[in-house]
Amino acid sequence: MYEHYLTIKHVHQASAALSLSLFVLRGIWMLGWPHKLRAVWVRVVPHLIDTVLLVSAVLLAWMLQQYPFVHGWITAKVIALLIYIGLGTVALKRGPTRGIRFGAWLAAILVFLYIGVVAFTKQVIPI
Repeated sequence: MYEHYLTIKHVHQASAALSLSLFVLRGIWMLGWPHKLRAVWVRVVPHLIDTVLLVSAVLLAWMLQQYPFVHGWITAKVIALLIYIGLGTVALKRGPTRGIRFGAWLAAILVFLYIGVVAFTKQVIPI
């Protein structure tokens, strides 16, 4: 399994990039062309990519023996992921106004970027 570490890491990084790209695109569509969000592929593909992202994250954590609530940087990523999911839900589905959706969308992008910086630096407060 450990001989596949780099492959799993690259799958994780690629799925993170795809996930963020689709989230940005869906946010743009939410603001200007909300009817595009109703396409079947738009409702299915992000969930598939996010599943690959989560499975690869769990595999990497297991391979590195770095676990949430044991190692601070992994804990920070998990907590930030939960915040990202909440903000993303408000941004794309539950926000009552366009302004709230836009604010949640921007905040979600910032949280996603924080997760990436924490992953790169392995520091909870990456300065």
